Amino acid sequence: MARRYDPDRRQRIIDAAIAVVGERGIAGLSHRAVAAAADVPLGSTTYHFATLDELLVAALRQANGGWLEDFARWVAGIDPAVPLADEVARLVEETLAGDRSRVELEYELYLAALRHEAVRPIAAECLDEMVALLGRRIGDPATARAVVAFADGLVLQHLLTGRPFERALVRDGLAGVLG
Repeated sequence: MARRYDPDRRQRIIDAAIAVVGERGIAGLSHRAVAAAADVPLGSTTYHFATLDELLVAALRQANGGWLEDFARWVAGIDPAVPLADEVARLVEETLAGDRSRVELEYELYLAALRHEAVRPIAAECLDEMVALLGRRIGDPATARAVVAFADGLVLQHLLTGRPFERALVRDGLAGVLG
């Protein structure tokens, strides 16, 4: 039997891995689950991704791409006449008001780096790119790193606690951190 030409198969597998993680979490990720979600033979997943870590790397790279596009748009929209604390409050608010399942998925993949050493450099690259984007805009890489960490922590805390977003508290807290 001849092989079926399927140039999009690798991408479908990555998309399926992201869908599986979104539905079941990292613990639910397996070659078998991804193959079923992508509607491909099990051997296709292992052909394109010999290990689950390889698949996680590809999934995180893809998720980071979307995250970085959104972040770059936010950075480009920073108004220099508005205090940075207000702009960061806007970022956190917009992130939390968006597609919650997408944000949860991005954090699920991001936090997978804690347990999967192969994924750590991908998570670190994303953070470094966020710092670089913001650092170029505000002119201070150290402040940019603190702002990225602060915003990241706030989003994660809101996702975990479900507390309502309070712009004034975020703005005032960040203003205190920034001096």
